[in-house]
Amino acid sequence: MKRILLILSVILLTSGVLLAQQTSTPIGSTPERIIKFYPNPAASSINFDFQKNYDKGYSIQVYNFLGKLVSEIKNVSPKSTLNVSEFNRGIYIYQLKDNNGKILESGKFQVAR
Repeated sequence: MKRILLILSVILLTSGVLLAQQTSTPIGSTPERIIKFYPNPAASSINFDFQKNYDKGYSIQVYNFLGKLVSEIKNVSPKSTLNVSEFNRGIYIYQLKDNNGKILESGKFQVAR
């Protein structure tokens, strides 16, 4: 009886792990991005260009790798530039938010000198 319970628990655990690893995008494809950003890595500035679905109410928030907000661009334009010359070298996270504060997209870029 203990052996059957052990086998059933292993089956349940592995099926739970498999369900957790499923993704909504097909394998080999990447989700469509709203923003294209370049250059990456950046030395003095980074450009954010909208690929689709531009809205005047969007904002971009940039966080350092410790989670501290280091910059914010409110009411972004279809082509926005962020000066990163004062940023420390490292990895930064950006979040594109709508006017309600919902995160539409996030990504990371590197500042290198």
